[in-house]
Amino acid sequence: MTSLPAGDRPSDPVASAAPLVSRTVPLPPELGTALLALLPARGARDLCSWVRRGEGVVGWGRAASHTASGPDRMAELDQWWSGLMAHAVVRDEVRRPGTGPIAFGSISYAASSPAGATLVVPEVVVGVRGGAAWLTTVTVDTTPAVPGGVELTHQPAPQGPADVAFADGSLSPAEWAGAVADAVQRITAGDLDKVVLARDLEVSTTGELDVRWLLHRLAERYDTTWVFAVDGLVGATPELLVRREKGLVTSRVLAGTIRRTGDDDHDLALAASLARSSKDLEEHEYAVRSVADALAPHCSSMNVPEVPFVLHLSNVMHLATDVAGVLVDDASALALAASLHPSAAVCGTPTPVADAVIAELEHMDRGRYAGPVGWIDASGDGEFGIALRCGEVSATDPSRMRLFAGCGIVAGSVPEDEVAESSAKLVPMRDALTASGPA
Repeated sequence: MTSLPAGDRPSDPVASAAPLVSRTVPLPPELGTALLALLPARGARDLCSWVRRGEGVVGWGRAASHTASGPDRMAELDQWWSGLMAHAVVRDEVRRPGTGPIAFGSISYAASSPAGATLVVPEVVVGVRGGAAWLTTVTVDTTPAVPGGVELTHQPAPQGPADVAFADGSLSPAEWAGAVADAVQRITAGDLDKVVLARDLEVSTTGELDVRWLLHRLAERYDTTWVFAVDGLVGATPELLVRREKGLVTSRVLAGTIRRTGDDDHDLALAASLARSSKDLEEHEYAVRSVADALAPHCSSMNVPEVPFVLHLSNVMHLATDVAGVLVDDASALALAASLHPSAAVCGTPTPVADAVIAELEHMDRGRYAGPVGWIDASGDGEFGIALRCGEVSATDPSRMRLFAGCGIVAGSVPEDEVAESSAKLVPMRDALTASGPA
């Protein structure tokens, strides 16, 4: 609960006379032991989260926000944020990455998407990292934000959705399998090397969806992922597009997937087969190469491992590679995300051809699925993942949402296997919507 008003702030403080004012103070560590439990009951577009294994940042309210569209949407957001910070009044008593004013962002996959790109600066942010906890309050006023005006308490458990129903989205599974077969033919003909095709699933419920319910379930079951919520987009991504922290840039690339069975011995055998799979290794190589090439102009001393490792998640396993480099320019986390998007992990190779195939075969607007999602602080440090294993609450009907999942298609792809893989990737959100009982 907070005593700060929400929803009545100017959307563009850069153009207003009053600067954005931020204050960060340390908190007793025990106050940050359950970040998601601090989120108050608010609408889906008024809550923010970036949490992994109990650490991260959550926020609520809107001190400021900005939305951009078109090919330069991320550059416009970066410029808006830089301008906002240039005039901000900041008092930071903690001085860690993520303290001071931060903005949560989610970006549309396609430049043409009406979903656009949005940065949200919450009025209240609580963060936890490395045993330290902090509270940041933000206002657009000449009076400094007063943390004492915010009451931090664990909120009552959110209620789960009622009467959850799922329906095919733009394509049925059979139609989508046909799209995969079409893509394989084009790859075999030499038109492109790889394309990532996604499908959607429509969800309807009785009553307004409480994003907090989904966040609790996802964090409980997929604690190795980054559990996020930004402007109505909510999910649990295993893929860190980019982290910028004190001059070091890192990116985790995932491509190549196999479903887990729940039998540990069998899953170990499956992991070994994934690590030897020529189809999956080829898909992974394209994705790693695209990330390394995009980061190279911004970095020196890059480390690109030659062999991927197998990342074990609750429901699937992925081939994974961590790419790292030393930043040599002043590119912010958001600018680096713009350089990386879209990577081969969500688009394909070569990018322009794959993007055109996606637009032709998917028969849908991805919205902000497969786009960058994360946060940025006043210094330009931050973390952006790829919005995977996610859904978006409808802006016009909060009882409805769309879920998304995609698969990398290469020459050896089998349509029926890709349908099964996409279904496995829909499991986290489906389970979160239909789970019962307290987290």
